[in-house]
Amino acid sequence: MRRREFITLLGGTAAARPNLAAAIAGGRALVAMLISGSSDGYVPFVGAFRRGLQRFGYVEGYDLEIVYRYSDGDPTRMPAFAEELVNLKPDVIVTTSTSAALAAKRATTTIPIVSAILTDPIGNGVAASNAHPGGNVTGIEFTLKGLTGKQLEFAREIIPQTSTVGLLVNMEAASNPPQRRDAEAAANVLGIKLIPLDVHLPDQLGTAFQTYARERVDWVAVLADALFASERARIATLALSLRIPTLFPIREHVEAGGLLSYGIDALASYERAAYYVDRILKGAKADDLPIEFPTKLVLTINLKTAKALGLTIPPSLLATADEVIE
Repeated sequence: MRRREFITLLGGTAAARPNLAAAIAGGRALVAMLISGSSDGYVPFVGAFRRGLQRFGYVEGYDLEIVYRYSDGDPTRMPAFAEELVNLKPDVIVTTSTSAALAAKRATTTIPIVSAILTDPIGNGVAASNAHPGGNVTGIEFTLKGLTGKQLEFAREIIPQTSTVGLLVNMEAASNPPQRRDAEAAANVLGIKLIPLDVHLPDQLGTAFQTYARERVDWVAVLADALFASERARIATLALSLRIPTLFPIREHVEAGGLLSYGIDALASYERAAYYVDRILKGAKADDLPIEFPTKLVLTINLKTAKALGLTIPPSLLATADEVIE
């Protein structure tokens, strides 16, 4: 079917559904997704974004098309994928990390970019300010100062003698340096020794956890990162096999077998990204859409994992949890 024929066929639909009028006026809208993780690991996150679009009345394959590129947690693959997507001339690019947003921003200054996950967007050069991003990138802030510190406080509630914590970081990702600084500041206040290990390939995870086992760390804290999210099942298996309790920023790690998470509702952020896409398809500019901060933090605990590790979760902590996996 030619583009003009498609517009004629859908003319009545556009009038009945004004929120789609701008997209249909030029034919079926094209949304490009630059995804930091793997296709398997990011199924729930991509699914949340697609559900968000459905709630705004969009039907994939009818009102719009979505094209995907997955970097499998490797930020160095982003620039080439960003160029590929820009050459497709999409109406909007949706990214899933700060590294992806930066790659897309370098590839185009005109196509609107919505990032479902942003870390320190001003410091990383993604935006001039949260209220007025000042360019073609906007989205949702994902990490907040103090999150890792709160995770460490929860760790002390479960294991009061906690003194040494491994910190799993991926310093090749733009989101990790500010998170690491925040974690180090919190650990310093709490008198906890951190042992950071830089991991940027899946095969390095086993070596990292063996090192933590030799160091007899009390916990391993894992920073928010596309590679770690994609490899969450492997991380949970390694930690449990070595009997190391784990702390995470998103519940999906705990669902995969990790012990405790405290942080942003990632699925809600991906659903919220659809709001930005809807606004842009209706004619809004990225600079007109402020970067949003999350309003809810979620505490999730896996009791099955706690039992396997021989740990007792204090009733007071269980009572404050948003979700307990048994």
